[in-house]
Amino acid sequence: MFISVPDHAHPSRPWATPVLALAMVVGFIAIWAPSDAVTGRLLNEWATLPANLYSAVRQGPAALIHPALRLVTSQFLHANWAHLLGNLVFLLIFGMPAERKLGSLRLLALFLLGGVVANLATAATIDNPTRLIIGASGSVSAVIGTYLALFPRARLGVVIPLGLFLEFVRAPASLLIGIWALLQVGFAYIGPAFGEIAWVAHLAGFVFGLAFAFLQRGAVARRLRRQSGY
Repeated sequence: MFISVPDHAHPSRPWATPVLALAMVVGFIAIWAPSDAVTGRLLNEWATLPANLYSAVRQGPAALIHPALRLVTSQFLHANWAHLLGNLVFLLIFGMPAERKLGSLRLLALFLLGGVVANLATAATIDNPTRLIIGASGSVSAVIGTYLALFPRARLGVVIPLGLFLEFVRAPASLLIGIWALLQVGFAYIGPAFGEIAWVAHLAGFVFGLAFAFLQRGAVARRLRRQSGY
């Protein structure tokens, strides 16, 4: 007679969130390190361009390959350091705990698909189809939406600088999301990003995250039970 013994082995170390964060940093440097002329060409080649999408749809499936790829690559391009750091901070705050719960591949799919949906929604509603769409805000919004839907009472660890010291505290996820929303409002009306925030991307990414949580809640629950040895 065999008895099943619960396996309490530690889950695998998260890798998707660090890889995504590194890709965002590399993408920013690769775009902005060259000359202005090269930067302009790279942005025009790899950012999401609504006019390019519209034209490709009319031409047929073969013409959609590169525009579809741009929906992904544009997630790793950012307008300035503030834009990049804002997305990096909240990706790390929510991405690491979300990855431990969801699994690395599911977190990766959530980030990339959420960004694609956010870019498509922005392209469909933007007032000027020749404006470039860049940034991981929609992707991060998707991660936040999923985490809030699955774990609304969760408390996340954050490090707060207090003078010369760093203090580690655990804050409610809902409070951190509120801070994130306030920062987005601030970036929209203060500094170099004035008027450039793609609110549709944030909203579409967040809604996609909620839908993703609804569709994946059973699989996530089974994963958490396995991690607990049941």
